[in-house]
Amino acid sequence: MLTGLALIFLCGLFLAAVFRKAKLPPLLGMLITGILLGPNVLNLLGDSILSVSADLRQLALIIILSRAGLNLEVQDLKKVGRPALLLCFVPACCEIVGMCLLAPPLLGVSRLDAAIMGTVVAAVSPAVIVPKMLRLMELRQGTGKAIPQMIMAGASVDDVFVIVLFTAFTGLAQGQEISPISLLQIPVSIVLGLAVGILCGVLLAVFFRKFHMRDSVKVIIFLSIAFLLVTLENTVKGMIPFSGLLAVMSMGASLQKKKPETANHLSTKFSKLWVAAELALFVLVGAAVDLRYAVAAGGLAVLVIFGALLFRSAGVWLCMLKTRLNKKERLFCVAAYLPKATVQAAIGPLPLAMGLSCGNIVLTVAVLAILITAPLGAFLIDLTSGRLLEKESVFEDDSDHQTEKSIPENGIRPDSSFTKGSD
Repeated sequence: MLTGLALIFLCGLFLAAVFRKAKLPPLLGMLITGILLGPNVLNLLGDSILSVSADLRQLALIIILSRAGLNLEVQDLKKVGRPALLLCFVPACCEIVGMCLLAPPLLGVSRLDAAIMGTVVAAVSPAVIVPKMLRLMELRQGTGKAIPQMIMAGASVDDVFVIVLFTAFTGLAQGQEISPISLLQIPVSIVLGLAVGILCGVLLAVFFRKFHMRDSVKVIIFLSIAFLLVTLENTVKGMIPFSGLLAVMSMGASLQKKKPETANHLSTKFSKLWVAAELALFVLVGAAVDLRYAVAAGGLAVLVIFGALLFRSAGVWLCMLKTRLNKKERLFCVAAYLPKATVQAAIGPLPLAMGLSCGNIVLTVAVLAILITAPLGAFLIDLTSGRLLEKESVFEDDSDHQTEKSIPENGIRPDSSFTKGSD
């Protein structure tokens, strides 16, 4: 395992740096590292790493969603309102509809198989989107209209919605029936996840106020509770619908509201943890990719993916109608909602493991969706954010009048809470 971890970090860092130098998304270098080191090419990672790959990917996802919650201010979301809510399900529904229309004639699958394929592909990747949006928040790009916060929150809930639909459709393919109760699981899991997360955040704020400790200890406590929340989801699965990842994010947001200074300090710590977690996540996602399936699918599968993305883009645009956002900002939202990676790597192999006839083609399309959209989405976010989003100015009092204070190029103000924090 130690050799595998060393290869993940050293090779991942090297290829990420090469791609960054070539003005390409470092994420692509990490994915390629995983493909090369994985069992389908050089097979250098070993069974000890691959056997816990899913757990390590989930750990990385918990870290980035914790950081997202700690940086998410409820007041910013209130500014956005309706579009943030619509982004949670409208784009995913549009992409599933597009897949149901395109996949049967092009790939020769049934409507139900196409629906399963659509639910696998429709989820966006918080692991790609959240770090990008956090960076834009630090740079104050688009924050005047809370665009990064809106996308970050929508992407996190989007996954919950899609996974519940995936469970419903695969159950139907196995001979089960979709009942109104199963569909009711979607809003219940979201509401319960939010409620439990908010409660944990409030209790943490009270605890941190009464007991003084190093920020590193606070991170350990926060992470431990996050692990328990995700474990709780698996424990009550089948009895009570509950979203552990959404609870983790809302716990961070609740702590941000109740004790913002502590939340900002913890966010700084989590940003350091993310350096290693990001490498592990995307290298292991790449290791799950089997290029043989991608080659066998050919150009028709790629055509289906791009066609479904057009439906998704139309859904994002619909969510932005009658908002304060101009056309450039709406176009950025469309680009930011493209990346896919973690959910596809997690549930893409499941139909095959269930013995469903669509298993191979679903896995193939999931693999291609990762290879196409993860680097493409990351690249478009980096390319368009400076051109399409307005940079928010910071005003501060200067004796008898207000003067505008420009933000340094690194996006962090000298007095910013991001630069503070103790160990």
